[in-house]
Amino acid sequence: MKDSEFKALVSLLDDEDSQIINHVEDKIKSLGQEIIPYLETEWESNLNPSVQRRIEDLIHVLQFELLQERLTEWYETDSEDLLKGLWLIATYQYPDLEFVKLKQDLEQIYYEAWLEFKPDAHPIDQVKLLNSVLFNKLKFGANTKNFHSPGNSMINVVLDSKKGNPISLCAIYMLVAQRLKMPVYGVNLPNLFILTYKDEQHHQFYINVFNRGLIFSRDDIDNYIAELRMNPQENFFQPCDNVDIVRRSLRNLMNSFEKIGEHSKTEEVKLLLQAIAGGDVSDLI
Repeated sequence: MKDSEFKALVSLLDDEDSQIINHVEDKIKSLGQEIIPYLETEWESNLNPSVQRRIEDLIHVLQFELLQERLTEWYETDSEDLLKGLWLIATYQYPDLEFVKLKQDLEQIYYEAWLEFKPDAHPIDQVKLLNSVLFNKLKFGANTKNFHSPGNSMINVVLDSKKGNPISLCAIYMLVAQRLKMPVYGVNLPNLFILTYKDEQHHQFYINVFNRGLIFSRDDIDNYIAELRMNPQENFFQPCDNVDIVRRSLRNLMNSFEKIGEHSKTEEVKLLLQAIAGGDVSDLI
């Protein structure tokens, strides 16, 4: 479609006939994600607030479709890359966020940790060193004042503010630890996401990143589960995979939008979760 034809099409978004507007919107949507830059240009040059709002809605629909496609592709072919999965979640709110920017931010944190890291130290001492860098030097910490903010599930926001929820802080910690070749993995506990250090020499202990990297044992998890009056399950003690982490991040985001009354966004995030649910409807709860 020529520029002049597209401009003529967009101009019809100002029509008084709702049927014409609906027809134009459907036509623009059918052009696919490639049309987004042209819509953005038209938004900048258009001075009609109602037309701008319709353009914004069209851009969002097209960007959301693109995100669903990318998330499904990640789930099916690229789920070993946790950072990419977290980046995709963040692009729901920040569609222009560049993946390379996140990689650079994580690389800088890794470099700060690498400067003080001792590969030959005992595993617990290695964790204490990483705790010192992340929580004392770099000032990462729990966002207890605004726990239900959607930003807590956006890795770019957490990297900038250095405040997050249990799973976002654990994800950053885990990504840095694994770059240091530490066998650190996520663990799905009820109501809390934690990490485990588990190596081939049968060392295993747990790390509560939300509590500044507190180290604890399997017995402590047993006590925690008992306090919740739940039956212990093996997955409460063992590493989960990256898909589980991204699913739980999406559930947290869905709950955050629900808490602040953003019901349309809650439903959209539910669709994103459905894209990687793998047929398990429990992941939509």
